[in-house]
Amino acid sequence: MRTESEQTIYLKDYAPTPYRIVSVELDFKILEESTRVRAQLTIEPREDTAPGTPLVLDGDELKLNSIALDGAPLVLSAYASDANSLTLVEPPHKRFVLETEVTLKPEANTKLMGLYRSSGTWCTQCEPEGFRRITYYLDRPDVLAPFKVRMSAPKSLAPVLLANGNLVDQGELGDGMHFAVWEDPFLKPAYLFALVAGDLGSIKDSFTTMSGRKVELGIYSTHGKEAECAYAMDSLIRSMAWDERRFGREYDLDVFNIVAVSDFNFGAMENKGLNIFNDRLVFAKPETATDANYHGIERVIAHEYFHNWTGNRITCRDWFQLCLKEGLTVFRDQEFTSDERSRPVQRIHDVQNLRTSQFPEDGGPLAHPPRPDSYREINNFYTTTVYEKGAEIVRMLATILGEDGFRKAMDLYFERHDGDATTIEAFIKVFEDASGRDLSQFATWYLQAGTPKVSVTDSYDAASQTYTLTLSQTIDPTPGEPTKKPLLIPLRFGLIGPNGSPMGWTGVSGAAVEGDLILLDGDSVTLTFEGVANKPIPSLFRGFSAPVKVNTNLSQDDLLFLARHDSDPFNRWDALQTVSTALIANAAEGKAWSENDVEALRAALIDTLDNAELDDAFKAQALDIPAETVVGRHIGRDVNPDAVAAARKSLLTALVSPVAAKLAGAYGALASSDVYSPDAAQAGRRSLRNGLLALLTAGSERGASLAAEQFEAATNMTDRYAAMAISVRNWTSEASALLGEFRTRFAGDPLVFDKWLTASAQAPDDEVIERMRATLTAPDFPKTNPNRLRSLLGSFVMANPVQFTRTDGAGFRFITEAVVEIDKVNPQVASRILTGFRVLPTLEAPRREAGMAALQALKDQHSLSRNVGEILDRIIAG
Repeated sequence: MRTESEQTIYLKDYAPTPYRIVSVELDFKILEESTRVRAQLTIEPREDTAPGTPLVLDGDELKLNSIALDGAPLVLSAYASDANSLTLVEPPHKRFVLETEVTLKPEANTKLMGLYRSSGTWCTQCEPEGFRRITYYLDRPDVLAPFKVRMSAPKSLAPVLLANGNLVDQGELGDGMHFAVWEDPFLKPAYLFALVAGDLGSIKDSFTTMSGRKVELGIYSTHGKEAECAYAMDSLIRSMAWDERRFGREYDLDVFNIVAVSDFNFGAMENKGLNIFNDRLVFAKPETATDANYHGIERVIAHEYFHNWTGNRITCRDWFQLCLKEGLTVFRDQEFTSDERSRPVQRIHDVQNLRTSQFPEDGGPLAHPPRPDSYREINNFYTTTVYEKGAEIVRMLATILGEDGFRKAMDLYFERHDGDATTIEAFIKVFEDASGRDLSQFATWYLQAGTPKVSVTDSYDAASQTYTLTLSQTIDPTPGEPTKKPLLIPLRFGLIGPNGSPMGWTGVSGAAVEGDLILLDGDSVTLTFEGVANKPIPSLFRGFSAPVKVNTNLSQDDLLFLARHDSDPFNRWDALQTVSTALIANAAEGKAWSENDVEALRAALIDTLDNAELDDAFKAQALDIPAETVVGRHIGRDVNPDAVAAARKSLLTALVSPVAAKLAGAYGALASSDVYSPDAAQAGRRSLRNGLLALLTAGSERGASLAAEQFEAATNMTDRYAAMAISVRNWTSEASALLGEFRTRFAGDPLVFDKWLTASAQAPDDEVIERMRATLTAPDFPKTNPNRLRSLLGSFVMANPVQFTRTDGAGFRFITEAVVEIDKVNPQVASRILTGFRVLPTLEAPRREAGMAALQALKDQHSLSRNVGEILDRIIAG
């Protein structure tokens, strides 16, 4: 059953609009009950537009009050309007001015797209197609125009009036009303439009650009939260300075404002000069925010600021090119955080996110290329493939070209395309022109779905002192793509000798090798290294130089040797992860490990803990035993999450029990009385300490009491939340009490409530679904707030495989029942939660069948939005 259009949009059908919008003037009169929007659009036909060609403007749930052309009201026969479009039957074949008026009801806008009201504040969200919910317009990213916006509102309700650009006028109107006029001189698509009106507090600062221009900075929030915006402001200033140093990009307006709102479908939005943020990515203080929250604020503040050039000054021609702005900007924010904190640890975080979210997407029913060829609902393509895989593609370009070559190409990109709405092809062409390389094969990364699998075999001939390395790549079929083309894969590598030192060679043949970089461009290649004195152990894909899955013939001993001696931090970490994952997976499939295997892994972990040359943050990552979801993805087919959970628990007990006293001693030694700081050093120490607590709680008898003690003694949210979450994930005897105390202690803070919801949803006991249902149906649960819904339901589907995939189908049915209700008010949130069902093809038959039955019932018994319907159909089709 469906209630919305299921029209498919195809890239091949792209064509410019027959009319261009030259300029936009908007007048908003904001009142308590409704908002009146008057739009004055200066429009002209393109050179090749035939006289009499109709002009069709987009709308969404709009009602037209009035319409005029060049100052004269239009007769009914000259136009046609409905909720979704406005058509001028025969516009003038010259430049003309179209004036329209509509009335909006922001308070009733639960979709949170267009103009809506959040906790008393009027705000907008227009990406990708929300502007058409504000006024009739050519709502697509290739229609660029300057905007001038006049806003008026009761001063008592909205003393703050903000929009894109620079403030050019403001004043009093009488009757308690006031106004402000904002003008953005830069051409922009409508998806970058922003407006905020409300009674808000703020903090102010400034930044002087590299050319000496002073930019006024402001962060606006609900009253009483101003002090919690300080870290966001610090992150913004550091982001602006970094973008000048690293990419030569200077900010271009007189002001830059950020507004934090409590109801928001996304993390944040890069609207030109007026970024609107989900408040969870702005507010932070040690008592309520964790180190991870501070890190997230820093990263997303930077991401949205960096969009000023990679997304705003240069935008995407159509939504098929979404990866152009998002993948590139994710790469930029990853590089910023790497420079600000620990590059190895940031790289590990990035790859963990990729493997946790994007690899399953690429290998399941929702697989799609970074630049898709078609879509039914563009909101469903704000995916990890577009963002995270898109960032990895840019990183591979940087790897192939080198630091100087990459910067040269980026400079050319900014010079050539400033002010453009452009494409992936144009982006690749810039890199070809700047480097002189043919990147036509590399471009396939953007056009093809699926995660490559690289198989590696090696051999050593002592007599001739030659080392042979054979590499081959394959990509499994994905929906709509049964056959795949070979990709150009950059492989950073090193050879490590028996003493742990790097080994050299006198010559190499068989493939292109540039220093420590192999370019794998065919189905298979064999390289022969000459002058290799001893049999080496290869360190491959250093720094995770390509987003691939690797299968080697390295033994456990070889991997643990790399874990101790590899000079590449990422591969040291990855070696430990590979060994741990294999042991758990084998046990889950009935192949028991040997005591020698466990002893060798334990020794490598302890060596890592004791290594004074490694920083605490890296040690924390290295000691983290892979989660059940990671192991399930490694197994790949017919996964039994109960068996995986039991095997992981068993391995943790075997690893930890003999060294529990040592781990407890290390845990105690990391205690600190320092005043809290979110800096990298302190955050790393807390991360290691809480990592040790997680090991002790999962693998020994003393961990549960240590966690309870830490919860009570904690002086910051990082340690308190970690203690509770660790207890809940292991469902210790103290877990229920800690959940209750945490909720009582922080009952008045919605963002801390999100933490409670996240921890609650990950409890592995059989009562968790009923507890979640009680939470969700409680009268005071905010059922329309995306943060609350994602924290509870998103955490359950993504991080509690045992309960979500129960063989009785209870977990599946709980989620589909929730999706039905959420879809009625916010289809974007509903469809995002439903993507958790992409795990079905990997599960054993009884679970797979139970999940598919729940989905089929959802499809057969309910009227659904286009957002949910598309995800549902793709998962069912497999």
